[in-house]
Amino acid sequence: MTWEAWGKADAVALSEGLHRGDYSARELAKQAAAAIQNVNPSLDAVREIFSDVIEDPLIDGMNPSGFFRGVPFVMKDLGPGLKGRLQEMGSRFMQGNRASADGFLTQKIRAAGLNIIGRTSTPEFGVCSSAENPEICITRNPWNTAYSSCGSSAGSTVLVAAGAVPMAHATDGGGSIRIPAGFNGNIGMKCSRGVFSIAPGLSDLTGLVSTQGCITRTVRDTAAWIDHCRGGAPGEFMPYWKEEQSYSELIRSDPPKLRIALSDRWGPYAAEPSISEALARAAKQLQDLGHHVDWALPKVDFEQAFEAQTLCYISNFAQVIASHLRARNLSEPPSSMIEPINCLIWQAGKDISYSERYAMQEVFNKTSRGFGEFFESWDIILTPITAQNTPMIGDRELLTTSMQEKPLRSM
Repeated sequence: MTWEAWGKADAVALSEGLHRGDYSARELAKQAAAAIQNVNPSLDAVREIFSDVIEDPLIDGMNPSGFFRGVPFVMKDLGPGLKGRLQEMGSRFMQGNRASADGFLTQKIRAAGLNIIGRTSTPEFGVCSSAENPEICITRNPWNTAYSSCGSSAGSTVLVAAGAVPMAHATDGGGSIRIPAGFNGNIGMKCSRGVFSIAPGLSDLTGLVSTQGCITRTVRDTAAWIDHCRGGAPGEFMPYWKEEQSYSELIRSDPPKLRIALSDRWGPYAAEPSISEALARAAKQLQDLGHHVDWALPKVDFEQAFEAQTLCYISNFAQVIASHLRARNLSEPPSSMIEPINCLIWQAGKDISYSERYAMQEVFNKTSRGFGEFFESWDIILTPITAQNTPMIGDRELLTTSMQEKPLRSM
């Protein structure tokens, strides 16, 4: 396949070519590996390429009869593990850590026929919004390498945007799919609860705001990935749902006329003018298509919701760090191995009480009910992914290496 054709092909197109016999899974794996090797020196997006999988796509249990039939795929170095493979989570502290088994979603990905050929960069433990620790990686935006890719699904979004692979695994708690997808010109969707399992280590109760997903360049790739990788594991905390029509079917037909709410602010936080202007242009296009578009926001206390969300993240991340410490019989994070912001998070979150978490859940409930009532009158709310333009490499507010406490408030 020519490089021009490779850069334009999405995963569905490659799957169709595999079905026709235009090429083999091994040939695609080799081309993906070569593409990654071409772009990685300037982008620093990949932690490891699995050379054995490049040579033998079936070695780890990929299902060649699955929908994707052997399309190359990369996993974020965080979230569901790959049996026997390194999973270092962007951290010096986790170097040498290997997964003892495939995660539940990993099994779904392999069953769908995706050939996992490597793992991609992330900031330490997925905290903060840019993968920039010079001792591990500085992942750069392929459109302009002076700028950040953002994160935490940094390497995944960069490889997709650069055309090295058509789709990649990602995770999202506070924007880690949506933010890097937006800043790199990709498609990133955080699905609702009850779509992707985070088994076996977490549930929708203990994970609470984090979920799995993918980053792609086409709507049909995202739809196909959701269709073939969704579903719950035995013993889930809540029922997992499935729509009557698959997403791949739904995107083939035009929607009815929709009631679309617009907002360029959440409470006191407003988008930068250039972003508001882009939102207004999108709104005009939707209006021209016949949809009803107007400015509206749910009646919720956004500042209270932000405070609850911050407490949720800090307490959750503190417990993630605490679990890694327990596994090594350590009582506190070694500052030489765990980055400064994560040491601050551990300190701030390790002793958060049940009563504080209960108050947080009360706010979550009020906020959710407010949004639920809002969507009785509106079909969609259209907002910017973030309020700020793409940051440059080295913006200290975004970094896990920062000693500032400001990132705690911006999470």
